Amino acid sequence: MPRRTATMLASTLMLIALLCAGVFIPVPYSEMSPGPTVNTLGDHGGEPVLHISGRKTYPTSGHLNMTTVRVTSADYRMNLVEAVYGWLAHDNKVVPHETLYPDGKTEEQSTQENAEEFSQSQESAKVAALKELDVPVKSWVIVSTVVKGSPAEGKLHAGDVIKAVDGTAVKEPADVAKLVTKHEPGQDVRFTIVPAKEQAAAEKEKRTPTKTQDVTITTTTSDDDGKKRAIVGISAGTDHTFPFTIDIKLADVGGPSAGLMFALGIYDKLTPGSLTGGKFVAGTGTIDDEGKVGPIGGIEMKTVGARAKGAQYFLTPADNCEAAAKDTPEGLTLIKVKTIKDALGALKDLRSGDTADLPKCGT
Repeated sequence: MPRRTATMLASTLMLIALLCAGVFIPVPYSEMSPGPTVNTLGDHGGEPVLHISGRKTYPTSGHLNMTTVRVTSADYRMNLVEAVYGWLAHDNKVVPHETLYPDGKTEEQSTQENAEEFSQSQESAKVAALKELDVPVKSWVIVSTVVKGSPAEGKLHAGDVIKAVDGTAVKEPADVAKLVTKHEPGQDVRFTIVPAKEQAAAEKEKRTPTKTQDVTITTTTSDDDGKKRAIVGISAGTDHTFPFTIDIKLADVGGPSAGLMFALGIYDKLTPGSLTGGKFVAGTGTIDDEGKVGPIGGIEMKTVGARAKGAQYFLTPADNCEAAAKDTPEGLTLIKVKTIKDALGALKDLRSGDTADLPKCGT
């Protein structure tokens, strides 16, 4: 066989071997890409995203779109060819697998966590919108989760209302940890609670719950890094009673990043006139009960997805502005927001056409 032919054959075989390796050898990466964007003022799956009853609502127009990111599943193993293609593709982003699924989380665990965060973001969106409208909302501290195998398992349950710890009244979730950690590991701590079933019955009957009980739990030692402290194995959260019904219906979406857009959608439906002035506004950002807007992941994917659907303006958490401004889709204006008040102020400027002083990312 001529040397040239042999060289070409060897090169071809080597190329085939490399391609096979690229296809069959997994790499520790995952991919993010633009996901669906949904108008919180409109319908999705044949029903309104926001449905409010028991309170007067007003017609809306334009768009207040929440945005999402698609990610490869926790069980998916990307190969080298896919990783290289993702790195080269403008609208996709390849990241280390542990960035999306830290601590070896399974698909089921990640889905459950996202569902819980999504549910909490809906609650906070309702609270933030109603507070902005000066509508009173009743709030109380609850047992959010109970760690399996912890001292609290079987004694406290998710949804129990925590009235006091060791006789000291609890006003916010952080109070619970402060009071528990005053103890040394192995000491008893006394919780005064309203059981979840009693609380649910009282809400249904629109009365103040009267049945309380004391639960004594022996603390154990924390197993995380840093100074050892006493714990009982719960996380505390906040629950609310609203003066009317606000339902948010959006399937197959998880995580906390739609909070801001849900809050704005609720505000728009409860106030006369159009909040957007008919314009196509999209955005993202977590929100807490006080209306503070927090950063999210995948901002570059969300701006691309929003612009592809026709968005003109994008409400951007201040902490995401730097990353978003590096590669802003043409025709999309990024508006920096830190609170729901910032967002409402920016929307007022858009309605009036006075956009010169909008707080834009990158300026």
